[in-house]
Amino acid sequence: MILHDPQTAGLIPTLAGEGIPVIWRCHVGVDNPNELARSAWRFLNGYVNRADRVVFSREQFAWDDIEPSRRVIIPPSIDALGPKNQGLRDGTCEAILRAAGLRAGRTGGADAVFVRLDGRTASVRRPAQLDEDRPLDADARYVLQVSRWDRLKDPLGVIDGFAAHIAPGTDAHLVYAGPDVRAVSDDPEGVGVLRAAHERRAALPRHVRERVHLALLPMDDLEENGAIVNALQRRATVVVQKSLAEGFGLTVAEAMWKARPVVASRIGGIRDQIEHGHSGLLLDDPADLREYGAAVRRILGDTELAVTLGSAARERVRGRFLATHSLLEYLALIETILHDREAAA
Repeated sequence: MILHDPQTAGLIPTLAGEGIPVIWRCHVGVDNPNELARSAWRFLNGYVNRADRVVFSREQFAWDDIEPSRRVIIPPSIDALGPKNQGLRDGTCEAILRAAGLRAGRTGGADAVFVRLDGRTASVRRPAQLDEDRPLDADARYVLQVSRWDRLKDPLGVIDGFAAHIAPGTDAHLVYAGPDVRAVSDDPEGVGVLRAAHERRAALPRHVRERVHLALLPMDDLEENGAIVNALQRRATVVVQKSLAEGFGLTVAEAMWKARPVVASRIGGIRDQIEHGHSGLLLDDPADLREYGAAVRRILGDTELAVTLGSAARERVRGRFLATHSLLEYLALIETILHDREAAA
């Protein structure tokens, strides 16, 4: 039995008592745990210590009171065949963006298609809700961040940094795309953060404001939502993830898989994904808007660099962060647990 995250920890003693091998997978973690975090570990460890193995996303996230022999590090991964990451032709991407109202032009119609997880073909039909002066032109370059409306994802900093340090020297637009907050019940702060983002955009000078686009992506059909994110990432000139705090940040791996040059904060699992200067650019201080702007402008102004970073990024994900890689690691872990039990018997 493989259990995921704190909500399932209470099941471990019962399962273990029935003789069922248990792997407990913890997806959350902090780089620099304080006493509050450690007290949570101590509470959960009363249940977790009955698991055969405990899997963490990063070595830095592993709990001190879990024996090293019981810890396993398996990074999160992306599904390359799912709607969010499957291959899309440029024309299909453009059709999806038009169907979602994210690009100017006629709707994509039958061309705005993607493949569902069950193999059926579907079309993008639901539009995003947009705060913009006018839609992106078909040939407009854009900088993209896809994140929740969460202060730790720093949407206000993304907007401010673009306005002050990217827009003045480039022709690029900014697209900040997040979920429709009405559909995210476990993020009560989202409405307030979104309101602040609307206000920040409204306060920009008109010539800058017309290049800033805030998008609430439809959440009624999560596979359709994934297809829209896929198209947005594939057509972006630069993808950013300027988070102030991050667990692992798989939106980075998603963009890298699509061979996009990525600028991201040097925090959490983002550091494990991007090799600075080779498969992307890392920001030493996520709050430094000047550094953020300079990194994005560097890529916008150097097509060869953008292609080189994007190509290396895709290979980085291919070698480490695809679901097939995780599957092999889990199979090896299961084999080890069964071998240990057999030897003990």
